[in-house]
Amino acid sequence: MAENKENNILNKIDFPSDLRELKLEQLKEVCSGLRQYIIEVLAETPGHFASSLGTVELAVALHYTLDTPYDRIVWDVGHQAYAHKILTGRRETFKTLRKFKGISGFPNPAESEYDAFIAGHASTSISAALGMAIASSLKNEKKRKIVAVIGDGSMTGGLAFEGLNNASSGPNNLLIILNDNNMAIDRPVGALSEYLVNITTSKAYNKIRFKLYNMLKNSGFIREQGKGLILRFNNSLKALLTKQHNLFEGFNIRYFGPVDGNDVEGLVKVLNDIKEMEGPKFLHIRTTKGKGFEPAEKEATVWHAPGKFDKKTGERIVKNSLDEPQLYQDVFGHTLVELAKADDRIVGITPAMPTGCSMCYLMKEMPERVFDVGIAESHAVTFSAGLAKDGMLPFCNVYSSFMQRAYDQLIHDAALQNLNMVICLDRAGLVGEDGATHHGTFDLAYLRCVPNITIASPFNEVDLRNLMYTATQPDMGVFVIRYPKGKGELKEWRQALEVLPVGKGKKIKDGEDIAVITIGPIGNNAKQAIALVEAEKEGVNIALYDMIYLKPIDEELLHEIGCKYKKIVTVENGTVKGGLGSAVLEFMADNGYVPKVRRIGIPDEFIEHGSIPELYELCGMDAKSIAKVLINEV
Repeated sequence: MAENKENNILNKIDFPSDLRELKLEQLKEVCSGLRQYIIEVLAETPGHFASSLGTVELAVALHYTLDTPYDRIVWDVGHQAYAHKILTGRRETFKTLRKFKGISGFPNPAESEYDAFIAGHASTSISAALGMAIASSLKNEKKRKIVAVIGDGSMTGGLAFEGLNNASSGPNNLLIILNDNNMAIDRPVGALSEYLVNITTSKAYNKIRFKLYNMLKNSGFIREQGKGLILRFNNSLKALLTKQHNLFEGFNIRYFGPVDGNDVEGLVKVLNDIKEMEGPKFLHIRTTKGKGFEPAEKEATVWHAPGKFDKKTGERIVKNSLDEPQLYQDVFGHTLVELAKADDRIVGITPAMPTGCSMCYLMKEMPERVFDVGIAESHAVTFSAGLAKDGMLPFCNVYSSFMQRAYDQLIHDAALQNLNMVICLDRAGLVGEDGATHHGTFDLAYLRCVPNITIASPFNEVDLRNLMYTATQPDMGVFVIRYPKGKGELKEWRQALEVLPVGKGKKIKDGEDIAVITIGPIGNNAKQAIALVEAEKEGVNIALYDMIYLKPIDEELLHEIGCKYKKIVTVENGTVKGGLGSAVLEFMADNGYVPKVRRIGIPDEFIEHGSIPELYELCGMDAKSIAKVLINEV
């Protein structure tokens, strides 16, 4: 990759200590170099593009004014942190971003001491940073500063408000920075987003108030115990004068802003002005998502994670033809439109991912029947339960890894009432370059133990469509359908819909030597593996069973397998602890069968990032690895 001349000053910065040696007026050049470098790298190495372009100045200003890594910066989500990574010893390794054995796309303390907290799921920064601030206080680390950077839609998550509430209830010096780029992944929704656009606070007012407070405190008129009372009085007075109440000051947190988050010199001044203030503080900055790259500024949703692109023309390099299998998410999206046209009960719910999960197709056709609730998975499930309670049929689509955030709601609000609703778990199993925070590893295991839930996974796109159709039949209860990231198997997937009987699997191939039992599209890897083994080993004949449903599991099929086979291999795109393999072992033990069972799936560990084929091989789930296991068993 050719180095741009504009990056010369950047080449002199290995760590933030080098950045702090520069003059204030040189920071604009650093920002320009960072922005150009991010564009150059991500044109060839896809990642989260637009958000990190918008936070270049913030990353520079924070590391310039703080003593990192002693001072802590807790980034929310991680979409915003690429400039931070480049400034903290990872300029050269940034070219390996999200690649197998390369650096992570998200902050990770195991990767760098500058990454204060892992950040793959939204809305966590305030709570985590508050914990660090309290820990620092308890350890008498009076000079350590803790900063939470939240944004990119994360303020819509309930956890953010739980953290805000707690931050206001006790002594701490936490600084919370809201990166308000008016975007999440798709455009943010709800009253909070509108509020942030319109909120105003006088800089002169803040300056006068701070000076007056210090004067009264130094004179002994105000004691620390009365600080909250005075703060509440001041907030009420300002609301009366400006005719506008400030939500964050309602939490008794000092509010500053909004300020221009793409003015690096202005940010440095503001941070230097407020960083030594006692008590929790809230700095509201406004940034432009995709700043400095015109196509990304115009279409921030498209450029959130655009894949490869031409850095000169801005043309995205998209390889997807209608003559080849389509993405599972697109099959879901088109089928949902088809079902909704035939059934007025159907509504779509998504937590800020209408494009990612392809609910955008229904949103375009029937906007009044799609609800984007923001980054709020818990609310998405309970909101869906409320819709179901009064006769609607919600299709709530949540990425598998993010459904973990709504586990209580799924149990208490949906399953306990046995409501008719459909949970579609997109990105189930290994998802690739986003790594451990995003792999949909655990859903089979954590759902299987919950009563009143049907759990299904399609062998291919036709089965996905049929499972969606099956879920619309009467009295189905909570119906979960999981499917992976990526393309399916079939070019011709728009076939007539049919009901797949609940709790019934199918025998795909008969055989005498070994029974291979699978669930979901990973069964296609097993099918290829069987073909490899039978081509290599003359006379070997291996059976393949696709269970389709994990719960209720097809006991008739398992009795057939238990009676006939002494060796069984299970294959699943989920953790081997508690999933399909565990269900098969439990059934065999409960019914007195004693076959040798080998389980193939995601091992009991957090899996790193890399391409999906690389991770399948790492976990022994690719066709060649499965074939080796089968060869050892015949």
